[in-house]
Amino acid sequence: MQQAATATVDGHATAGAPLKRQRIPIACAQDYEEICCLGVVSKARHRSTGETVAIKRHRSSDGCNGELLREARFLDACNGLPFLVGYQGLARDRATAELCLLTEFVGGPSLRDYLRGRRRGRGPPPPPLKEATQMHERRVVHRDIKPANILVGEDHRTVKICDLGLAMHASEPPPHAQAGTLAYMAPEVLLGRTDYDARVDTWSLGCVMAELLGGRPLFEGTDEVEQLWAIYEVLDTTDGHQQHDGLRELFPEETLSEDGFVVLSGLLAFNSSNRLTADAALRLPWFDNVGALALPKEEEAVSAPPSVLRKKKPLLIIPPPLPKKPKVF
Repeated sequence: MQQAATATVDGHATAGAPLKRQRIPIACAQDYEEICCLGVVSKARHRSTGETVAIKRHRSSDGCNGELLREARFLDACNGLPFLVGYQGLARDRATAELCLLTEFVGGPSLRDYLRGRRRGRGPPPPPLKEATQMHERRVVHRDIKPANILVGEDHRTVKICDLGLAMHASEPPPHAQAGTLAYMAPEVLLGRTDYDARVDTWSLGCVMAELLGGRPLFEGTDEVEQLWAIYEVLDTTDGHQQHDGLRELFPEETLSEDGFVVLSGLLAFNSSNRLTADAALRLPWFDNVGALALPKEEEAVSAPPSVLRKKKPLLIIPPPLPKKPKVF
């Protein structure tokens, strides 16, 4: 049962026009019995209705719950989309006055958990482009798509994008802040551009697709500079032309068909103006021949096959020479 307490948050219409400030009804957290903790998210059951939900708690550093309310706004804007976690509202803990987010409980682990166990697949599965397309149609840019933010349903075929904590609306004018997880961050974000768009998500989807094929992240650096170098090692960007010889070397035709490679290379175009949108990628011939993401049941799990990704060469960092000690007379 929802109480009369409300929160106020700015919103955006799906067409891009700003909405007036919305008043969001807030439920009572004590109405939910927490069953188990799954990191920052807990599985919980409503004491009266028995409905199972996921509860996300986020302790705001400023005490204003701004980040949580922002995520609630974007989840609400995308509510009803079958490939994103459903938004169930907000709840407040009576004892601590802490706000928490209520969402659909998908039931399965994240795609990252599957990749850690590396299960036997039925050919290269497609990245979750349908999910991203629907989200972008609502003018929402996720900015942090990665395996940890893609949940797998109990049927091992349903995948849903979650965690819109870093999302932005496409109508928000630049400058946009640097956001995301380093291994899945688009080059324009790494280079400090502040006018990027939804194609930062399709780059991330290309990274996810490569990880589904290879078993580990394609580009791995410890900071923005090393991350860019890791990208340069694979994608030749000389003279402003995108070459994919290094990428094809990592994913030969026996690993990924020519049609599949067109999708992967299009998602991983270094120049965002040449990069595929999620909708354009879905229209390519490869998707006529691949089905939904299908992961095996527990009993089909096998040990991880050797990664198709080559071992990256470590960057050689030569420090400047130390100044000579002054002579003492």
